[in-house]
Amino acid sequence: MQAFASEGRLAPQSLIARNGETHFRAASDEPALAALFGIARQAAPEPAKPAATVTSIQPTETPSTFGQKDDAANSGERAHIIIIADMKSRSIDGLEEEIFKLGPAFAFLPQAWLLSSDMSVNAIRNLLVQQLGKLDVLFVVDATRDKAAWFNFGPESDTRIRRNWARTPEMPTGRSATG
Repeated sequence: MQAFASEGRLAPQSLIARNGETHFRAASDEPALAALFGIARQAAPEPAKPAATVTSIQPTETPSTFGQKDDAANSGERAHIIIIADMKSRSIDGLEEEIFKLGPAFAFLPQAWLLSSDMSVNAIRNLLVQQLGKLDVLFVVDATRDKAAWFNFGPESDTRIRRNWARTPEMPTGRSATG
C-alpha cells in the first residue's frame, strides 16, 4: 500500500475495505494507512493530482466465487482473461505490448483483448496499470475464475460494479442455461 501511495495510485479519498469486509471507507480513515498520507504530504508539497482509484473485487458473503483470494487463482490452470481499456492520455501500443508478454492474446476490438494466462486479475491489472496515464481506465475480468479488477473508474462506478456483480443472475423462464 505504501508503494501505491507513493506512486499516486492510492489517495486519501480512495475507497478501501479489508479482505472479507463489505463496507468501504476512505483510505485516510484507515489508521494503518493514515500515516502514509501524512508522510506523502510532507515529502511532496506539489499540488494534488486527480487520484486514480485502484480497485478489485473482494470476497463477499454471496455463494458466488467472485473475488476470492488470489491464492486460489494460483492453481497453475490457465484462465480466460478479458482486458478492456479506454486510453485517453497515452498510446495503446505500450499497453498492448505488455498484454502480449503475459501469454497468448489477441485483440478482438481496438481496445479489448482476450488473454490466456495463469496470473491473477490483480497481478495482471498491476502490471498493466504501469502503461496507463491518469485519464486512462482499465477493466480486467477472469472469466474462468469469476473475478475482476479495474483501475481509475472512480467511487460511484466502483460501487455500482460491486453491487451488480454480487447479485445472483436470474435465469429467464422458458430458456435453458445454454441458450
